[in-house]
Amino acid sequence: MTSFTVSRRWFMRSAAGAAAVATLPGITPMAAAATANRGASVKPAPVSDTVLRWLDGKAPARFEGATLGVPWPRGTLRASAKGALPFHLGGAAGLAVQSWPLAYWPDGSIKWSAHAVAAGAPASEWQLASGAGRGAVADAVSVQQSASLITVTVGDTIWSVPTSGEYLIASARRAGRIIVQDVRLLALRQDGPELEEVGSVGRQRYTSKITRVTVEQSGPVRATVKIDGVHAGQGREWLPFSVRLYWYAGGQSVRIVHSFVFDGDAKTDFIAGLAVSAKVPLSDATHDRHIRFAGEGITIGETGGVWGEAVRPVTGLRRDPGQAYRSAQVAGQPLPPLAGMAKPVQDGLQWIPEWGDFTLSQLSPDGFVLRKRTQSGQAWIDANAGARSRGLAYVGGAAGGVALGLRDFWQRAPTRLDVRNAAGAMADITAWLYSPSAPPLDMRPYRAANGMDTHDKQIAGLNITYEDYEEGWDSATGVARTSELQLWALDATPSHQVLADMAEQVANPARLVLAPARIHQCAVFGDWDVVDTGTPGRKLLEQRLAVQTDQYLREVEQHRWYGFWNYGDVMHAYDADRHMWRYDIGGYAWDNSELSTDLWLWYSYLRSGRADLFRLAEAMTRH
Repeated sequence: MTSFTVSRRWFMRSAAGAAAVATLPGITPMAAAATANRGASVKPAPVSDTVLRWLDGKAPARFEGATLGVPWPRGTLRASAKGALPFHLGGAAGLAVQSWPLAYWPDGSIKWSAHAVAAGAPASEWQLASGAGRGAVADAVSVQQSASLITVTVGDTIWSVPTSGEYLIASARRAGRIIVQDVRLLALRQDGPELEEVGSVGRQRYTSKITRVTVEQSGPVRATVKIDGVHAGQGREWLPFSVRLYWYAGGQSVRIVHSFVFDGDAKTDFIAGLAVSAKVPLSDATHDRHIRFAGEGITIGETGGVWGEAVRPVTGLRRDPGQAYRSAQVAGQPLPPLAGMAKPVQDGLQWIPEWGDFTLSQLSPDGFVLRKRTQSGQAWIDANAGARSRGLAYVGGAAGGVALGLRDFWQRAPTRLDVRNAAGAMADITAWLYSPSAPPLDMRPYRAANGMDTHDKQIAGLNITYEDYEEGWDSATGVARTSELQLWALDATPSHQVLADMAEQVANPARLVLAPARIHQCAVFGDWDVVDTGTPGRKLLEQRLAVQTDQYLREVEQHRWYGFWNYGDVMHAYDADRHMWRYDIGGYAWDNSELSTDLWLWYSYLRSGRADLFRLAEAMTRH
């Protein structure tokens, strides 16, 4: 860390000032200080100029569908009398678009439109063109609703969402067979903090209780269902939540966006675990059942950073079953008829252990451990380990299975992925947003009032530690967190490479975006400009802005600004004497968007189109 004194207020003031100057081409800083931009005219952009590109600069290996917003100059675009917005993707045959207005200019023309793009084979870039599509939407989304059930159909998959009870999704069927069922939320409450030496604590389990279900969109490209509820159990209801489920035409998955609010007593309600869990019916023989976990984001041959084994393995035995059997099991395919297997292995299959339980635990952003056991009551054994898992697990067989992934898995550590009862008729797969393997979330204030029981004493404390304390201001009530997950209902076990592509979709969702210049044309978001190094003065300013944003990106990694509550936040100011950020000096610690850091990050992305800035700004939005 460079040894220099950085004031948070100085940093934001200088960054904002540089950004303001950068909006004025060819104007020196001194002239800029006396110049006000009073709203230059913007040439309207024709609809045909709207090119969609990928945030990361290249098409993803797998695309599960996405939605983006598109701004329009005043007077350029108007909806039909029925509010319809017909668009299609030029040069992208087979991928449909669903469009709708988001905001309007004072003259009634459209200011922002939203566009949902179907899942499918992605192109390097697309043109968003006006006019109706080229026919029916392939594997379209349709929604049917009754008083007790909402049915969402995507291709040959039927998802059932009940309007009451504990399940977010009752089942998903393919070809008449249930692939996944009983999708619900879990919460673990602990009645005290972690034990220091002696004593005891108790844990209770709560499950989701649905209070309201709303269909927000019903296809044909995107369907959205919002579910509101609470966690219920032990005669109590707490931790209210909102969950949105998103389906896209052509997709095999549902995107789950989960938000909850803490409303407990910080002194007695310690969150020991939060999860999304599902049940997976299994009918294949245990040697044809497979477990997959995504490891680190590297590709070695065909493995793609994926760990995979069978519930009853036939590889590595003292007796060789034959190459065809070993190859099929490693690939996740059904074994050839057992009559052709080597006789010693065929006769001894019953003695090969069936591994029913698997856990990938990411307790820190720098390490995960994968363990397995045969069943409850037996010892766990270590299977593998690594640094940063991409957060995807799979359980299933030749007849189909389920993959469940949690975004920002290692960044939000402690997290965990579980598979249980894989040797039985009904397996469980669970993504822990907060891992029960870690100490519980402690929502208590980090210090007592320290005698600040009058306004004068509180002012005195503020003058020393820059912490604006008053009674009740240190309460955690109302703090919230948003998480994103993806759940696939698959008709067969995916190959290692396909599952690696799915894991990348979870960890780094494919984003369709517009070029900064296309957004700037529309005169939205106030007074700003795209990155421009065309003059010596602007080049100097752009370099200074890049140094500041890059420094914060480095600090996130260097000082491990990760964790359930921390990821997405940044620190206020640096203590050059300790060579540490002032994490323990009251209001100098976590920023929590003070001085509009979120706006700074989003404007930095708007100006540059940089993917790393987008993700830091997005993480702060989810914080």
